This record gives sequence, structure tokens and C-alpha cells, in this order.
Amino acid sequence: FFLAVVVCSANVLQEPSTEATERTAISINCSHPDIKITDFIHWYRRLPGRGPTFLVSSIKESKELRVPPGWLRVAADRRSSALWLARPRRGDAAVYYCALGD
Repeated sequence: FFLAVVVCSANVLQEPSTEATERTAISINCSHPDIKITDFIHWYRRLPGRGPTFLVSSIKESKELRVPPGWLRVAADRRSSALWLARPRRGDAAVYYCALGD
């Protein structure tokens, strides 16, 4: 199945798409080289036929993600982050995207 990711801002870069095998861990990467000191890193997903839903956000530390199970990992310099999905299932196939902001 496919997990799609999109560019959501001029300040954020993501791969256009990625493919995953069910229940095999995957990392979805986001580059934000121009992040400001006050910016939070937000991750969302949009399931087919639905609006976007918030997943997790952080200003600098890594955080556990409960649904779907995984982690948000933030680089020490905050210029990139990755959403690591531990056991993605078909129902997790969606558009995943990151954004910066307050």
C-alpha cells in the first residue's frame, strides 16, 4: 500500500510519496531548514475521503505517537523531523504532512 506525503509550505520539503509493506516500520521525513526558534513542528494526516487530523507536535524533543503507533523524531538542530510508524496497516494509508507554526 502507499503512504503519500506532500509539500505543505515553501519552508517545508517532503518526498512526494513512499510505499510501505503492512506492519513493516517506515520513516516519513520532513526537512525544514529555515525553521524559526519559536516554530513548533506539527504533523497531520488526511485519510481518504476525510479532512486532515492532527497527529503530534513538538518544538524540539522527540515524542511518542499513539495513533498510529510510532514516534516523532526531531533532529538536534531542528532542521528536519521524521514521523516513524512502527507497524503501519492498510488503514494508515493516507497523506501525511508536516507544518511549522505557533
